[in-house]
Amino acid sequence: MTIESAQFEKLLTSPRLPFYAKQIQAVLNNESQKRHDFYNQITEGDKVEFINGEAIFHSPVKFRHNHASGQLYRLLSTFVMFNDLGYVGFEKIMVSLTRNDYESDICYFNKEKASQFKPDQMRFPAPDFVVEVLSNSTVANDRGVKFEDYAAHGIVEYWIVDPDEETIEQYELREDAYELVVKVKAGQIDSLVIPDFTIPVRAVFDEQENRVALQTLLK
Repeated sequence: MTIESAQFEKLLTSPRLPFYAKQIQAVLNNESQKRHDFYNQITEGDKVEFINGEAIFHSPVKFRHNHASGQLYRLLSTFVMFNDLGYVGFEKIMVSLTRNDYESDICYFNKEKASQFKPDQMRFPAPDFVVEVLSNSTVANDRGVKFEDYAAHGIVEYWIVDPDEETIEQYELREDAYELVVKVKAGQIDSLVIPDFTIPVRAVFDEQENRVALQTLLK
């Protein structure tokens, strides 16, 4: 039994459970109203997420962040498009989960999910694969609430890209939690959910490597 399971079992047997439940429901009701207001106030020009009852606005990213996310998006979106595998969203796609709304850096939806999307849709379900590119302002959430939330909603594969260290961490959902598959700085990395998507790690950080990898994928 995990620490979280043990804590939950203890809570269930506590005589204070009804009081805790009432407090939790009050918090959720308040968040629900805030979330409703959030949807009414945000615009297409905002880079913003709704996390645990608060709107989190994001500042412009550094070049190395934009460069890494753009290079990975180019490889992934091109491969998915040419092989008719679904849809790849980039930066301002709002993923709406049970409690929170995230604008993930990159997310992949399989063909079945993508076929349901509408032209004017602005909120999207849990994808099959998510990438977050770390920055100083997002690292706590990328490794914290998002890490837990993505797993809770069955997102099978999660990559954390560190543009400073030039590494990629690949996580796989096993049962109800993520486990690290690899943390790599060089060599190849293979997607677990996108068939045959294999790229050199350096192609995410180096432009020449990216061009070579793109040519290989198109073959």
